[in-house]
Amino acid sequence: MGILIRLVITAVSLWITTLVIDGIHVTTASLGGKVGTLLLVAAIFGIVNAVLRPIIKTIGCGLYVLTLGLISVIVNGLLFMLVSWIADQFDLAFHVDNFWPSAVLGALLVGVVSWLLNMLVPDGGDD
Repeated sequence: MGILIRLVITAVSLWITTLVIDGIHVTTASLGGKVGTLLLVAAIFGIVNAVLRPIIKTIGCGLYVLTLGLISVIVNGLLFMLVSWIADQFDLAFHVDNFWPSAVLGALLVGVVSWLLNMLVPDGGDD
């Protein structure tokens, strides 16, 4: 159940990002199509982050230390562009126009909104 809640939270974060940032679009006309697209893109987003982020952090450990973690902003933007490319390969109507500022700001906004929404949802470990 927790995975489904996190998936919905990520989908809501992606939806808010499409509303706030001009270079990120969901081009489906119907409401059901948008919801389905956002849920599928959220799943892709979660898989990409779960698989690639630890590898990138391990390989780029020196850059993370050297830049005091600021390289993560660029890495997050690149991962967001990768999610857009994968969504395009599956013919999903989700598109990020460019790396700067769309992908970088989109990744930051998704991270912040997801963090805020996750704080509102109990994780079940408080019992």
